[in-house]
Amino acid sequence: MVDRIGLIAGNGRFPIIFAESARKKGIEVIAIGINEETSKELEKFVNKIYWLGVGELDRLLKILREENIRSIVMAGQVKHKLLFDKNIKIDEKMQFLLGRLRDKKTDSIIGAVARLLEFKGIKVLSSITFLSEYLPEKGVLTKQLPDDRVLKDIYFGRKIAKRIAGLDIGQSVVVKDKVVLAVESIEGTDEAVRRAAKYGKEGVVVVKVTKPRQDMRFDVPVIGPDTIKLLQEVKAACIAIEAKKTLIIDKPETLNLAESSGISIVAV
Repeated sequence: MVDRIGLIAGNGRFPIIFAESARKKGIEVIAIGINEETSKELEKFVNKIYWLGVGELDRLLKILREENIRSIVMAGQVKHKLLFDKNIKIDEKMQFLLGRLRDKKTDSIIGAVARLLEFKGIKVLSSITFLSEYLPEKGVLTKQLPDDRVLKDIYFGRKIAKRIAGLDIGQSVVVKDKVVLAVESIEGTDEAVRRAAKYGKEGVVVVKVTKPRQDMRFDVPVIGPDTIKLLQEVKAACIAIEAKKTLIIDKPETLNLAESSGISIVAV
């Protein structure tokens, strides 16, 4: 068991949940916040935090070296589309890393950063370290049971989502009546859901999966209250997630929100 850990924090509550769980176990957390992504709230849950831009790879390495970090976790999404924003500063080290990649897919970029960290002697741990209680078992998690139409859409959508995830395009699809309304791409799940609702109207089914060879060190699927609020907004019928491989943040609130709107949550 490590007693001190680095945390590269992306967006959402995932980094906060991780930091809180680690500190409850007596582990010191040194965080790296991304200016364009990370919630300032994280500061309250870590021992120390540094802030830098998404393209400042050289500064990241210097901080980890100066703090003598030997184990690190990447928690929370960092939208890789930021690396293509002309207003974002990309340092020479990051430019060199990107220039050596065969493609600019999410896995390729994050994987290259992870390999560089491990080359520097920093072990990249699974992002679900200390978080096993947040991973649901298989089954219907809400009191609201999915009807036959929704169940058929779940299993139809899951097959499509797995194929899309295997190509590293995205990890979610939105379907209704066995029609694919939207496939998650670089815009993220929320925008894919909104796009799908324009066509499918009420009752769409969101299916979120892991990649066939998911690297649990980063990019673990996450849902939480904000997810359900979006589903309420578009009057969705259900969200299906992958059992034991998807984090549910703030689980009681997430389930209560879903149940109050008649939305099913199913782990398959």
